[in-house]
Amino acid sequence: MIELKSPREIERMRVTGAFVGEVLTELSRIAAVGVNLLDLERHARRMVDDRGAVSCYWDYSPSFGKGPFRNVICLSVNDAVLHGLPFDYVLRDGDVLSMDFAVSIDGWVADSAVTVIVGTPDDEDLRLIRATEEALVAGIAAAQPGNKLGDISAAIFEVADGHGYPVNTEFGGHGLGRTMHEDPHVANNGRAGRGLVLRPGLTIALEPWLARTTDKIVFDPDGWTIRSADGSRTAHSEHTIAITADGPLVLTERA
Repeated sequence: MIELKSPREIERMRVTGAFVGEVLTELSRIAAVGVNLLDLERHARRMVDDRGAVSCYWDYSPSFGKGPFRNVICLSVNDAVLHGLPFDYVLRDGDVLSMDFAVSIDGWVADSAVTVIVGTPDDEDLRLIRATEEALVAGIAAAQPGNKLGDISAAIFEVADGHGYPVNTEFGGHGLGRTMHEDPHVANNGRAGRGLVLRPGLTIALEPWLARTTDKIVFDPDGWTIRSADGSRTAHSEHTIAITADGPLVLTERA
Protein backbone atom coordinates (compact mmCIF):
# COMPACT_ATOMS: atom_id res chain seq x y z
CA MET A 1 0.00 0.00 0.00
CA ILE A 2 1.35 3.43 -0.96
CA GLU A 3 0.78 6.29 1.48
CA LEU A 4 1.02 9.80 0.05
CA LYS A 5 2.37 12.33 2.52
CA SER A 6 1.06 15.81 3.14
CA PRO A 7 3.39 18.84 2.77
CA ARG A 8 3.60 19.03 6.56
CA GLU A 9 4.59 15.35 6.80
CA ILE A 10 7.21 15.83 4.10
CA GLU A 11 8.68 18.68 6.13
CA ARG A 12 8.91 16.37 9.12
CA MET A 13 10.73 13.81 6.97
CA ARG A 14 13.02 16.62 5.86
CA VAL A 15 14.02 17.21 9.49
CA THR A 16 15.00 13.56 9.73
CA GLY A 17 16.77 13.79 6.40
CA ALA A 18 18.87 16.72 7.55
CA PHE A 19 20.13 14.65 10.48
CA VAL A 20 20.86 11.66 8.23
CA GLY A 21 22.88 13.95 5.97
CA GLU A 22 24.71 15.40 8.97
CA VAL A 23 25.75 11.95 10.21
CA LEU A 24 27.00 10.80 6.80
CA THR A 25 28.94 14.04 6.35
CA GLU A 26 30.57 13.60 9.76
CA LEU A 27 31.45 9.95 9.17
CA SER A 28 32.84 10.76 5.71
CA ARG A 29 35.11 13.29 7.40
CA ILE A 30 36.51 10.89 9.98
CA ALA A 31 36.77 7.77 7.79
CA ALA A 32 40.54 7.61 7.32
CA VAL A 33 43.42 5.18 7.16
CA GLY A 34 43.76 3.48 10.56
CA VAL A 35 40.13 4.03 11.65
CA ASN A 36 38.25 0.91 12.71
CA LEU A 37 34.78 0.27 11.29
CA LEU A 38 33.58 -0.31 14.84
CA ASP A 39 34.71 3.23 15.73
CA LEU A 40 32.51 4.58 12.92
CA GLU A 41 29.60 2.51 14.24
CA ARG A 42 30.14 3.81 17.78
CA HIS A 43 30.33 7.40 16.52
CA ALA A 44 27.09 7.00 14.59
CA ARG A 45 25.45 5.43 17.63
CA ARG A 46 26.43 8.38 19.82
CA MET A 47 24.99 10.83 17.31
CA VAL A 48 21.74 8.85 17.16
CA ASP A 49 21.48 8.78 20.94
CA ASP A 50 22.32 12.47 21.33
CA ARG A 51 19.66 13.44 18.78
CA GLY A 52 17.00 11.17 20.31
CA ALA A 53 16.59 9.42 16.97
CA VAL A 54 15.64 5.77 16.49
CA SER A 55 17.80 3.55 14.29
CA CYS A 56 15.90 1.80 11.49
CA TYR A 57 18.56 -0.91 11.36
CA TRP A 58 18.71 -1.95 15.00
CA ASP A 59 16.64 -5.15 15.29
CA TYR A 60 15.89 -5.08 11.53
CA SER A 61 14.93 -8.66 10.61
CA PRO A 62 14.13 -9.18 6.90
CA SER A 63 13.91 -12.58 5.21
CA PHE A 64 17.68 -12.59 4.64
CA GLY A 65 20.22 -12.08 7.41
CA LYS A 66 21.02 -14.29 10.36
CA GLY A 67 19.17 -12.82 13.30
CA PRO A 68 18.33 -9.16 13.83
CA PHE A 69 20.77 -6.46 12.71
CA ARG A 70 22.43 -5.06 15.83
CA ASN A 71 24.13 -1.95 14.51
CA VAL A 72 22.91 1.52 13.52
CA ILE A 73 24.73 1.81 10.19
CA CYS A 74 25.70 -0.43 7.28
CA LEU A 75 29.42 -0.22 6.47
CA SER A 76 30.55 -2.00 3.30
CA VAL A 77 34.18 -2.13 2.16
CA ASN A 78 35.59 -2.69 -1.35
CA ASP A 79 33.66 -5.59 -2.94
CA ALA A 80 30.93 -5.33 -0.28
CA VAL A 81 28.14 -2.97 -1.35
CA LEU A 82 24.95 -3.45 0.69
CA HIS A 83 24.02 -4.27 4.28
CA GLY A 84 27.64 -4.44 5.38
CA LEU A 85 27.79 -5.63 8.96
CA PRO A 86 30.29 -3.48 10.91
CA PHE A 87 33.16 -5.61 12.20
CA ASP A 88 36.68 -5.31 13.59
CA TYR A 89 38.42 -3.99 10.48
CA VAL A 90 40.94 -1.16 10.25
CA LEU A 91 40.58 0.93 7.09
CA ARG A 92 43.53 0.81 4.70
CA ASP A 93 44.84 3.22 2.11
CA GLY A 94 42.70 3.01 -1.03
CA ASP A 95 39.72 1.23 0.55
CA VAL A 96 36.29 2.02 -0.90
CA LEU A 97 33.76 2.50 1.91
CA SER A 98 29.99 2.66 1.42
CA MET A 99 27.92 3.94 4.37
CA ASP A 100 24.15 3.47 4.45
CA PHE A 101 22.21 5.12 7.28
CA ALA A 102 18.52 5.38 8.15
CA VAL A 103 16.75 6.67 11.26
CA SER A 104 13.35 7.77 12.44
CA ILE A 105 12.74 11.07 14.27
CA ASP A 106 9.32 11.73 15.75
CA GLY A 107 7.95 8.83 13.72
CA TRP A 108 9.30 9.87 10.30
CA VAL A 109 12.11 8.09 8.44
CA ALA A 110 14.88 9.16 6.07
CA ASP A 111 17.49 6.94 4.41
CA SER A 112 20.69 7.80 2.54
CA ALA A 113 24.02 6.32 1.48
CA VAL A 114 27.38 7.64 0.34
CA THR A 115 30.57 6.00 -0.91
CA VAL A 116 34.00 7.46 -0.13
CA ILE A 117 37.59 6.48 -0.80
CA VAL A 118 39.91 6.22 2.17
CA GLY A 119 43.32 7.73 1.58
CA THR A 120 44.76 7.50 -1.95
CA PRO A 121 42.05 7.23 -4.61
CA ASP A 122 42.20 4.89 -7.59
CA ASP A 123 40.91 6.41 -10.83
CA GLU A 124 38.66 3.43 -11.59
CA ASP A 125 37.13 3.60 -8.11
CA LEU A 126 36.48 7.32 -8.59
CA ARG A 127 34.79 6.61 -11.92
CA LEU A 128 32.61 3.93 -10.35
CA ILE A 129 31.50 6.21 -7.52
CA ARG A 130 30.87 9.04 -9.95
CA ALA A 131 28.65 6.75 -12.04
CA THR A 132 26.41 5.99 -9.04
CA GLU A 133 26.23 9.68 -8.16
CA GLU A 134 25.34 10.65 -11.73
CA ALA A 135 22.76 7.87 -11.88
CA LEU A 136 21.22 9.18 -8.67
CA VAL A 137 21.05 12.71 -10.08
CA ALA A 138 19.41 11.38 -13.24
CA GLY A 139 16.89 9.36 -11.26
CA ILE A 140 15.98 12.38 -9.16
CA ALA A 141 15.59 14.55 -12.28
CA ALA A 142 13.16 11.97 -13.72
CA ALA A 143 11.02 12.01 -10.53
CA GLN A 144 8.60 14.60 -11.85
CA PRO A 145 4.90 14.57 -10.98
CA GLY A 146 2.99 12.88 -13.79
CA ASN A 147 5.99 10.80 -14.88
CA LYS A 148 6.05 7.04 -14.31
CA LEU A 149 8.15 5.01 -11.90
CA GLY A 150 9.80 3.37 -14.90
CA ASP A 151 11.11 6.77 -15.96
CA ILE A 152 13.23 6.87 -12.79
CA SER A 153 14.49 3.30 -13.26
CA ALA A 154 15.28 3.89 -16.93
CA ALA A 155 17.19 7.09 -16.14
CA ILE A 156 19.33 5.31 -13.54
CA PHE A 157 20.08 2.44 -15.91
CA GLU A 158 20.93 4.73 -18.82
CA VAL A 159 23.71 6.39 -16.83
CA ALA A 160 25.10 3.10 -15.49
CA ASP A 161 24.99 1.49 -18.92
CA GLY A 162 26.57 4.57 -20.47
CA HIS A 163 29.53 4.11 -18.14
CA GLY A 164 29.71 0.45 -19.10
CA TYR A 165 28.61 -1.01 -15.78
CA PRO A 166 26.19 -3.94 -15.43
CA VAL A 167 23.12 -3.38 -13.24
CA ASN A 168 21.66 -5.74 -10.65
CA THR A 169 17.90 -5.47 -10.07
CA GLU A 170 17.53 -7.72 -7.00
CA PHE A 171 17.98 -4.76 -4.65
CA GLY A 172 17.03 -1.17 -5.40
CA GLY A 173 15.17 1.82 -4.06
CA HIS A 174 11.95 1.79 -2.09
CA GLY A 175 9.16 3.82 -0.62
CA LEU A 176 9.50 5.02 2.96
CA GLY A 177 7.86 7.31 5.46
CA ARG A 178 6.62 5.93 8.75
CA THR A 179 8.82 2.85 8.23
CA MET A 180 12.08 2.27 6.38
CA HIS A 181 10.60 0.09 3.67
CA GLU A 182 7.25 0.82 2.06
CA ASP A 183 5.85 0.39 -1.44
CA PRO A 184 6.84 0.88 -4.19
CA HIS A 185 10.04 -0.95 -5.10
CA VAL A 186 12.23 1.23 -7.33
CA ALA A 187 14.40 -0.94 -9.58
CA ASN A 188 17.65 0.38 -11.00
CA ASN A 189 16.59 -0.76 -14.47
CA GLY A 190 13.19 -0.32 -16.08
CA ARG A 191 11.20 0.89 -19.05
CA ALA A 192 10.38 4.57 -19.41
CA GLY A 193 6.67 5.32 -19.51
CA ARG A 194 5.77 2.20 -17.50
CA GLY A 195 4.60 1.67 -13.95
CA LEU A 196 3.15 3.77 -11.18
CA VAL A 197 2.25 7.39 -11.91
CA LEU A 198 4.34 9.69 -9.73
CA ARG A 199 2.02 11.84 -7.63
CA PRO A 200 2.80 14.65 -5.17
CA GLY A 201 3.23 13.20 -1.68
CA LEU A 202 5.09 10.07 -2.79
CA THR A 203 8.32 9.67 -0.81
CA ILE A 204 10.95 7.25 -2.07
CA ALA A 205 14.59 6.37 -1.57
CA LEU A 206 16.57 6.07 -4.80
CA GLU A 207 19.75 4.04 -4.51
CA PRO A 208 21.80 3.15 -7.57
CA TRP A 209 24.60 0.75 -6.68
CA LEU A 210 27.10 -0.83 -9.02
CA ALA A 211 29.98 -3.26 -9.22
CA ARG A 212 32.76 -2.79 -11.73
CA THR A 213 32.38 -6.01 -13.71
CA THR A 214 29.33 -8.00 -12.63
CA ASP A 215 25.63 -7.76 -11.85
CA LYS A 216 25.75 -10.91 -9.70
CA ILE A 217 25.92 -10.86 -5.91
CA VAL A 218 26.84 -13.21 -3.07
CA PHE A 219 26.10 -13.07 0.66
CA ASP A 220 28.67 -13.39 3.43
CA PRO A 221 28.19 -16.16 5.98
CA ASP A 222 26.80 -13.50 8.35
CA GLY A 223 23.72 -13.48 6.10
CA TRP A 224 23.84 -9.69 5.77
CA THR A 225 26.82 -8.38 3.83
CA ILE A 226 26.25 -8.43 0.07
CA ARG A 227 29.28 -8.51 -2.22
CA SER A 228 29.97 -8.54 -5.93
CA ALA A 229 30.13 -12.16 -7.03
CA ASP A 230 33.48 -11.71 -8.80
CA GLY A 231 35.15 -9.66 -6.06
CA SER A 232 35.18 -6.45 -8.10
CA ARG A 233 34.83 -3.16 -6.27
CA THR A 234 31.47 -1.53 -5.70
CA ALA A 235 29.80 1.80 -4.94
CA HIS A 236 26.41 2.93 -3.63
CA SER A 237 24.69 6.34 -3.60
CA GLU A 238 21.25 7.06 -2.13
CA HIS A 239 18.92 9.93 -1.29
CA THR A 240 15.40 10.12 0.09
CA ILE A 241 13.22 12.33 -2.10
CA ALA A 242 9.65 13.58 -2.14
CA ILE A 243 7.56 14.13 -5.25
CA THR A 244 6.00 17.58 -5.03
CA ALA A 245 3.88 19.67 -7.38
CA ASP A 246 7.03 21.68 -8.10
CA GLY A 247 9.19 18.63 -8.81
CA PRO A 248 11.44 16.32 -6.78
CA LEU A 249 12.66 17.51 -3.38
CA VAL A 250 15.79 15.91 -1.88
CA LEU A 251 15.21 15.35 1.84
CA THR A 252 18.69 14.04 2.75
CA GLU A 253 20.96 16.75 1.35
CA ARG A 254 24.51 16.73 2.72
CA ALA A 255 26.54 19.82 3.47
